[in-house]
Amino acid sequence: MQWPNVMRILQDTPFAVVGAVATRMYAPERHTRDLNVVILAESAAVARQKLSQAGWTQTAQLSIGGSSWRSPNGEKIGVLEGREEWWPDAIRGAQQNRDAQNLPIIPMPYLVLMKFQSGRAIDIADISRMLGQADEDNLNETRKLFSQYEVDGMDDLESLIQLGKLEMQ
Repeated sequence: MQWPNVMRILQDTPFAVVGAVATRMYAPERHTRDLNVVILAESAAVARQKLSQAGWTQTAQLSIGGSSWRSPNGEKIGVLEGREEWWPDAIRGAQQNRDAQNLPIIPMPYLVLMKFQSGRAIDIADISRMLGQADEDNLNETRKLFSQYEVDGMDDLESLIQLGKLEMQ
């Protein structure tokens, strides 16, 4: 699928693609209708201004921090606001992790952490599929992130790795 060219709109505002669009870089693609990006919380006002100037309309405030937007031709994006201390590193890492459309995709270990912290069933399923196909370097980077930011989830992470490997056999 082709996604809105938010690079043109959010120029000079670092962001990372997250959600199902990011997941497709690490696991089989699943259907989604909108693009979700994360910016640093301190960049939110500038991002809102840029989207408005480009003709996008804000359609909702998100309870998790951020907003939903619709373009003049009906495209949708969610702009999440990263507040945790690991977000600057995740967004920086995305700048060197581009997909075929040249969108900056959040590195897999950070995507796993984000999805784990969300606790949604679909995110847990995404984690299992991603980890089941991940190489040892990505698994170790994910373990390292969890040991820093989600230490209580280490056992769950190992279980998800094993479930993912079983699913991919």
